Amino acid sequence: MESEQLHNLRHSLAHLLAAAVLELYPGTKNTIGPSIEDGFYYDFEFTSPVSDKDLPKIEKKMKEILKTWKEFSFKEKTEEEAKEYFKENKYKIELIDEILGKGEKITFYTCGKFTDLCRGGHLENPSKEIKDGSFKLDRVAGAYWRGDEKNKMLTRIYGLAFHTKEELEEYIKMREEAEKRDHRKLGKELKIFTFDDDVGPGLPLWLPRGTIIVEELEKLAKETESSAGYSRVKTPHLAKDSMYLRSGHLPYYEESMFPPMEYEGGKYYLKAMNCPHHHKIFDSEKRSYKDLPIRLAEYGTCYRHEKSGELFGLMRVRMLSMNDAHIYCTEEQFADEFRAVNEMYLKYFKIFGIKKYVMRFSTHDPKKLGEKFVNEPVLWKKTEDMVRNVLIESQIPYVEIPNEAAFYGPKIDVEVWSAIGREFTLATNQVDFAVPKRFNLTYTSKDGKEETPLCIHRAPLGTHERFIGFLIEHYAGAFPLWLSPVQVKILPISEEKHLEYSRKIFEALKKNGIRVELDESNESLSKKIRNAKMEKVPYVIVIGDKEKDSGKLTIEGRNNQKLENINIEEFLIRIKKEIEEKI
Repeated sequence: MESEQLHNLRHSLAHLLAAAVLELYPGTKNTIGPSIEDGFYYDFEFTSPVSDKDLPKIEKKMKEILKTWKEFSFKEKTEEEAKEYFKENKYKIELIDEILGKGEKITFYTCGKFTDLCRGGHLENPSKEIKDGSFKLDRVAGAYWRGDEKNKMLTRIYGLAFHTKEELEEYIKMREEAEKRDHRKLGKELKIFTFDDDVGPGLPLWLPRGTIIVEELEKLAKETESSAGYSRVKTPHLAKDSMYLRSGHLPYYEESMFPPMEYEGGKYYLKAMNCPHHHKIFDSEKRSYKDLPIRLAEYGTCYRHEKSGELFGLMRVRMLSMNDAHIYCTEEQFADEFRAVNEMYLKYFKIFGIKKYVMRFSTHDPKKLGEKFVNEPVLWKKTEDMVRNVLIESQIPYVEIPNEAAFYGPKIDVEVWSAIGREFTLATNQVDFAVPKRFNLTYTSKDGKEETPLCIHRAPLGTHERFIGFLIEHYAGAFPLWLSPVQVKILPISEEKHLEYSRKIFEALKKNGIRVELDESNESLSKKIRNAKMEKVPYVIVIGDKEKDSGKLTIEGRNNQKLENINIEEFLIRIKKEIEEKI
């Protein structure tokens, strides 16, 4: 989250960009220019096209103007004054009408010779506070006015901005590394997943190598959940509208669900979430306090109607395979169960080498009870206090975010940072005190009364899609041995002389459950080695005369490690240990 000082710097630079553009390109209409996560942008209607090649000229003009920018001055304007000033700019007129419609004051800010319609948030003295080399114009893009494709397409100029030149350079370096690690690029190169127009946008197809990663993650989750006392269940991919009406997902989340199918006089929806199905499983038999907690787990496939413009590789898709589970417990059991879920997150972070993370604890807004959140003020306070206490007692880093809870209870979104410092939202841990009531879920308490259980929704690994997208970028495609689609690659130097012995090594490894490939192509050895490196295979075994005659292997590790004069039995002991311990 950017600081106020950084926001003001970036917003001031957006003004500076507009000033430079209007000097260089008279007749241009400037529209809006906010601060954004890594800098700023401004949208313009140009009279002639502008491209990336024009950015150095605009940036040079910005630096010239900056020398004269000593302070921002502020004035309130009447409707007539404001509209007269911007009489040639229909975009500013529209913004003025919008401001008036909200009952707000019209304010102008001036710095140097440039004046803009603005609410404020600038540096006191831009010429002193904006350091040399701390900003850079980045790229030109198209953007519809107000984000509506029915409106005119404008030209958006993006800029990067930080407090210092060093911070900017570090960010650019990190972004270049992120581009190399882009999961869409690596996913294609490593043959992990693909998309196809005939299947439909946002619906990934897992290729054989990607399916291995999916199944290894599912295996890890099943083993972890089994040892934690979870029971596995399976539910259908669709259900009648009556169930989603009861759960409250209709109408709350109807826009995120695919349109219904008319069938046998009723409406059926593709499953957008697993929880209502799990509630039905809980309700399939009578429950006692002695049965609780009940933990139902499923890697359930769900479908979300994401907008086309929001789809993004594996990170934003329409088919989600969720590492989902629902824990039904008493109020007394809640703290231990919620704590155990958080501890499961920490275990996964250790396995995947995630060193930086934070829990975003989302609470409700009391003013929106009955509108955005279920109208249960006592339960909201009680459950939020319970979650907060667990986080504090567990000494888990968290930030509290108001007004972002689920409609049925407080939640935690898990933010993690990849190896190069990119932030991702991966998983969720939610409290539900409302929906179990809607389904009349009950258990018999110690004193024979019918009580409603609390429900914890949790998905520590999120979805296969998003988590694998994160892992591709986190590892730059070089997955740890236990997760690598191909763990060992065997390269015979000569097909004629060494292929037969290579096949014996291949069979020995395969028989022991190692994912191994034998390169039988007619390529040169250097090309085979290069291909194995591009595929980021953890171990490569080259078979030549020496290996064939001695029965000893030379094995090249991915990180320039070399195992020499080792026999197949010794290698198997080593590699199995590495896989088992998930090193």
